[in-house]
Amino acid sequence: MNSPVSESFFNELVELLSLERLEDNLFRGQSRDIGTKYVFGGQVLGQALSAAQATMDAASGPRDAHSLHGYFLRAGDIDAPIVYSVDRTRDGGSFSVRRVTAIQHGKPIFFLAASFQQHEQGAEHQVSMPDVPKPEDLEPSPTLSPEQMAKLPSKVQRWLSRQGPFEFRHVYPRDELNPPKRPPFQQVWFRLSERVGDAAELHRALLAYASDFHLLGTATFPHGISYYQPDVQMASLDHALWFHRAFRADEWLLYSIDSPSAQGGRGLARGQIFDRNGRLVASTVQEGLIRVVGADKADIPLHPKG
Repeated sequence: MNSPVSESFFNELVELLSLERLEDNLFRGQSRDIGTKYVFGGQVLGQALSAAQATMDAASGPRDAHSLHGYFLRAGDIDAPIVYSVDRTRDGGSFSVRRVTAIQHGKPIFFLAASFQQHEQGAEHQVSMPDVPKPEDLEPSPTLSPEQMAKLPSKVQRWLSRQGPFEFRHVYPRDELNPPKRPPFQQVWFRLSERVGDAAELHRALLAYASDFHLLGTATFPHGISYYQPDVQMASLDHALWFHRAFRADEWLLYSIDSPSAQGGRGLARGQIFDRNGRLVASTVQEGLIRVVGADKADIPLHPKG
């Protein structure tokens, strides 16, 4: 049974993704502090998708989002609402395109382009899901002692002490406070901690939100660094997401992630998301800033030594 605390975070997330409609193509969303210095990128991604989905007219028939591409332009202010302006770029015979601009303090902080497709039959194939333990055979991440927490920066304390709406179980756990160097891949089971309704639009917005967790961090694995370290700066630059098959965000999904490259202060990470029956339901790619600052930065190269 989940605690009232986890239920409150769950209800808050669903409310965050249910935007206030100001005009036909104009929406307003709020933010939640989950321990990041600025607005969590997954929140903006999920809200922008929610705004785009809200402009799909029933007259054109059922059309589901199949891909989205977003660019993070400015850091979001947690204490201010975000306005989402949707441009109904095209409604064709089978596909529709929406462009969304997220605005704070009169400036764009995020752009999104999303494509929607009418239901259609076609050829199918997919890669196989990695052979990993089932989520119920894995332990939840251990919590830190009060003494360990007291030694961490305040932003990291907030992040680690959060009781978020998603549950994560790592196939290969890593000590983020003392990260070892290891190959740039990981698998993480995740699911929403409470059951939610059947609306496919909500499940896609929830998956967009959750897809920002653990993705870019995989690019730090070969270098023995972590977002939790005070001299490491990390931020999403862009994010792409493709929806392949129907899924539920409140049932276990496997996030299989790898990072093919890090260079020039940037890292690239790719993810494949499977349901527990092995169906590939979504794919992701993200590039982000990975920068080590301070006097010790020369000792932590962001590229493997040949």
